[in-house]
Amino acid sequence: MQRRTFLTSAAAVGSIGGLAGCLGSVGLGDDTPNVALPDPDRPYESSDVAFPAWGQEIPDVTLTAPIADREVALREVDQPALLTFFYSHCKTVCPLLISAMRNVHVHARNEGYADAVSFLPVTFDPERDDAARLQTYSEKMNVDTATGNWHYLRPASTARAKAVVEDQFGVGFQRTEPEDMDMYMFAHSSLTLLVNADGYVERAYTAKSPDEDVIIDDLATVRAA
Repeated sequence: MQRRTFLTSAAAVGSIGGLAGCLGSVGLGDDTPNVALPDPDRPYESSDVAFPAWGQEIPDVTLTAPIADREVALREVDQPALLTFFYSHCKTVCPLLISAMRNVHVHARNEGYADAVSFLPVTFDPERDDAARLQTYSEKMNVDTATGNWHYLRPASTARAKAVVEDQFGVGFQRTEPEDMDMYMFAHSSLTLLVNADGYVERAYTAKSPDEDVIIDDLATVRAA
């Protein structure tokens, strides 16, 4: 199922662009979405934005976790999960997204609920983000992938990254020119999703530096539901 994408510059990440009407809220036999958190205070409806938002089911996609050498079917993750979208050579927004997720990960480990949450950053730069690169990036970002609940996910190709990250999740990214530049970058939007154990979006955080304290509080509610 294809969504329109939302793409912003690094200076304007978090703004909403484009409309979508592909995935409406899925209820439980009535108009009540399958979520624990209430409808957030926001200037848009879930059906009006490009990305999966409150009450919507995440796309039915399977991606490789290259460090663990396994496949992850997103709708089959049977516990709350955090997803974000990044590339490891980014020097601006992505380190903030990964740092926020890492801080929640550390909190989960320190407070004893690490086994009850999955952390799933998805790269949209599979040409460079292979298992070795992602492991090096983890060490740089002080992420402990040995815990078993943090998995970098990697589409198999650039075309697959477009199909999943842009078309399925509505997160736009655009490679810089020239195409043959060794250290090419991407202009891209920022999105972090809190998904419940049934695969429905509880919160979509669009800030370039998500507030980990807010995420931790939201996650506690979702875990307790």
